[in-house]
Amino acid sequence: MAGNSRTPGQSVAGRVLSILGAFDRRHRALTLTEIATRTEIPVPTTHRLVAEMVEWGALVRGDDGRYVVGKRMWDLGLLAPVESGLRDAATPFMHDLHATTRATVHLAVREGTRVLYLDTLSGSTSVPVVSRLGSRLPMHATGVGKVLLAYAPGEIRHQALADLPRITRHTIAVPGVLDRQLRQVRQLGYATTTEEMTLGACSVGVPIVVDGEVVGALGVVVPTLGRTKASLVAALRVAAAGIARTLGDSSTPGVVDR
Repeated sequence: MAGNSRTPGQSVAGRVLSILGAFDRRHRALTLTEIATRTEIPVPTTHRLVAEMVEWGALVRGDDGRYVVGKRMWDLGLLAPVESGLRDAATPFMHDLHATTRATVHLAVREGTRVLYLDTLSGSTSVPVVSRLGSRLPMHATGVGKVLLAYAPGEIRHQALADLPRITRHTIAVPGVLDRQLRQVRQLGYATTTEEMTLGACSVGVPIVVDGEVVGALGVVVPTLGRTKASLVAALRVAAAGIARTLGDSSTPGVVDR
């Protein structure tokens, strides 16, 4: 038994990865005992490895004694080729979009049945925004999320439509209604929300299309859409087209038939 682990042949690297793997969406904060139980690693060994991981920044110990994944893991994740390439390509266009609209600007990708925010620029207006860099939110209640859900594989849409929590009184939580809305998103090439994630905040999102594939979504959050919707959609499409060109695609993002 290698390295004093209950799992035969498990290396130190394997135990460290097991500790990281103990965290998931349902277990975002764990005590030392809970980590040891979920990984089947002896408590003394878990204590030693966790202490080293905290020192390195992979884990963070809260005031309540529970451990959470540290920001350094997020920083490493941003080095993944797809995400880092998308963020690097999007940065100048996001700044241009922010300067033009003065709105909060979001860059997002799909992670399973949730939307993952890769980058965000805060707007100058006081709009309540719950999304943050690295946060994961339900796709059905955000502009970028609806875009990503509309172009997601059928099985992903089926899973998402089966679980539609009502976040505000305006959230679309009826599968049939949302499905019709997603079909409209594919027809029009953009998605909107009206106070569906946060009261007082509306959003617009468009796809970023590279070689016929939706690789991400670009969106803005504003207090109200009204007469500004058309101009916001136009500005988003210009920015998304620039990102796509930077990523090596000559096509213009817009309506994608899937």
